[in-house]
Amino acid sequence: MDRRQFLIDGTFAVGALACGEVRSMSSRDFVPEQIAITTNGFTFDALAARPKGEQLILLLHGFPQFADSWTSVMRPLAEAGYRVVAVNQRGYSKGARPPLVSDYAIEKLVSDTVGFADALGAQQFHLVGHDWGGAVAWGVAAAYPKRLKSLSVLSTPHLDAFAAALQTDPKQQQLSAYLQLFQAPNHAAETALLADDSKLLRGVYAGKVPAAEIEANVRRFCEDGTLTGGLNWYRAMNFSKSEIGPITLPTLYIWGDRDQALGEVAALATAKYVSGPYRFERLNGKSHWLLEECPDEVSRLVLARVEGKEGLVASRP
Repeated sequence: MDRRQFLIDGTFAVGALACGEVRSMSSRDFVPEQIAITTNGFTFDALAARPKGEQLILLLHGFPQFADSWTSVMRPLAEAGYRVVAVNQRGYSKGARPPLVSDYAIEKLVSDTVGFADALGAQQFHLVGHDWGGAVAWGVAAAYPKRLKSLSVLSTPHLDAFAAALQTDPKQQQLSAYLQLFQAPNHAAETALLADDSKLLRGVYAGKVPAAEIEANVRRFCEDGTLTGGLNWYRAMNFSKSEIGPITLPTLYIWGDRDQALGEVAALATAKYVSGPYRFERLNGKSHWLLEECPDEVSRLVLARVEGKEGLVASRP
């Protein structure tokens, strides 16, 4: 399959997948299509599988990663018949890298996500997010519940639960100490993360991400403006103050009990902020990097949530 670039602006352009090119989704060399999505005046790079017309599953990555962190999860979702799109979000796509910190406020990130669905022609869609992508996903579910068919979040607790834990839980305060560096002005974080052959940036992955993926990520973050774009998400956010309110949608929350950034108090408290059908999946022995450590388990759980399997209806911690 060629890797032709498509431009999506309200409709899906005709291309290799859209015109029915035959390819087995189960092949080991599964390669998503490279596409581009235009919304809110920016152009976002993205990866896509399956043609137009299927139910959309939209995937949002976190920091410090890119859309291709979802590749192993995309394949089984596409095999199940869904149209799957993972986007390099604001700051990560070269065509969507505004200069001001205020350009990265969570309201604008939420607006981008709804804009992706609009450009892809999906009035309703399934939303899945990891890390920062999870934070945005919670925001979309709170602000646009009628647009979502289901919500699945990896690692990141409900934003209100996290804000409360950051105020009261010593363990979460300890785990979040890095925020002081990431929110520092004058590019202090960029300097620290990229110093000594990006030693600190490499360390963020805690040995859980394959070396080739780390090298690819570091290379992209060394490009002009990319790391600043990712860090501006932190600089624009007041983590200790969040009032997005309850989530009424069918929701799956997956958390690894060895997560080095997001602790148990907020993870368990998330149930209080979801009034719709909810399942909490605690993955014992797994860290923050769930997409790399257990992609098959993640895709199985997400697919069950998307399909509304009975076992996911009312499970709480």
